[in-house]
Amino acid sequence: QVQLVESGGGLVQPGGSLRLSCAASGSIMRFNSMGWYRQAPGKQRELVARITSGGSRSYADSAKGRFAISRDNAENTVYLQMNSLKLEDTAVYYCNADAVWGDYWGQGTQVTVSS
Repeated sequence: QVQLVESGGGLVQPGGSLRLSCAASGSIMRFNSMGWYRQAPGKQRELVARITSGGSRSYADSAKGRFAISRDNAENTVYLQMNSLKLEDTAVYYCNADAVWGDYWGQGTQVTVSS
């Protein structure tokens, strides 16, 4: 059973920064890729950033230049560094692990950008 636990969300002012963490139970090298998604009220869940087991990164257009995804294989943790946060970044952020045998999600962490 794979468990993903997100942390690091909170309330931040526009222009501020947050770093989200996703700790996995067991090695994250098992997964083809890991990613961060977000879902704002009344909207569909959307991909924010993804990193493959080989370290290749991809970002949503809204995240390019502001967010950075990284991974620490030794700590079985994936991070999302979010800078220059905007009001429209407010959402619940979810960690995802994509494996050959299945797809896993964390419980989500709330990010609220407000002045």
